[in-house]
Amino acid sequence: MPSGTLQQLLGAVRSGQVSVAAAAAALRDLPFADLGDLKLDHHRELRTGDPEVVFGEGKTADQCARAVQQLLRAGDGPVLVTRVSDEQAAAVHEVAPAARHDEVGRVVVARRAAPAARVHGVVTVACAGTSDLPVARECATVLDAFGVDVAVVADVGVAGVHRLLAVRDQIDTADVAVVVAGMEGALPSLVAGLVAAPIVAVPTSVGYGASFDGLAALLGMLTACAPGIAVVNIDGGFAAAMVTLRMLRLAGRARHARKVSEVPTG
Repeated sequence: MPSGTLQQLLGAVRSGQVSVAAAAAALRDLPFADLGDLKLDHHRELRTGDPEVVFGEGKTADQCARAVQQLLRAGDGPVLVTRVSDEQAAAVHEVAPAARHDEVGRVVVARRAAPAARVHGVVTVACAGTSDLPVARECATVLDAFGVDVAVVADVGVAGVHRLLAVRDQIDTADVAVVVAGMEGALPSLVAGLVAAPIVAVPTSVGYGASFDGLAALLGMLTACAPGIAVVNIDGGFAAAMVTLRMLRLAGRARHARKVSEVPTG
């Protein structure tokens, strides 16, 4: 349950608009809903600021649909399912007809209400090759669902560095740059040497034999010469999105605290 929803409920009880019994009924599924094969964590947003996200891979279409249905009952969303198949996406649409499906990024986003306020900050997601685009799109779609202004720049890998230089200013003006690359994973090092933005690097499993399904890219990023790079797991577009989201939220909190401290007193 989102903290705002819980506060509204408790305020309604205090004002007499909602009875204690009705509030108890609304809270009975806390801290999680037990559906047998699914145990959905309604308190995750209260603890971490982010609601539970459903990982679709390995689940049935019915399990994905029931998870979304239950999570939407507990809050307005967004409710996300990552790594979805077309069959799973269709099942989610049955219970949430307005859900949006990013077929490239394999993400479904469902809501019960309009998006909340946007998160302050701009993110550029740059991917080395078009083959890396599914991972980049997963990251971008998750960020957008949580209210971040995000742009994707595709096919700017090191084999043609002039393509990267053409979009350098766009990356440099971002608050965070997510850089996605397979093969030898060189792009984050190059970007980190050109821009001031912090880099969240995402290795992908794209590449031939000795790339070892992304291990070569992962190790290259971890041993990068350029400073200012944080690395997530192979094909971890979702992981990159969530660490970026938390960075932006913490920066927003710091800005708010500075503004409060600058307000004259007396």
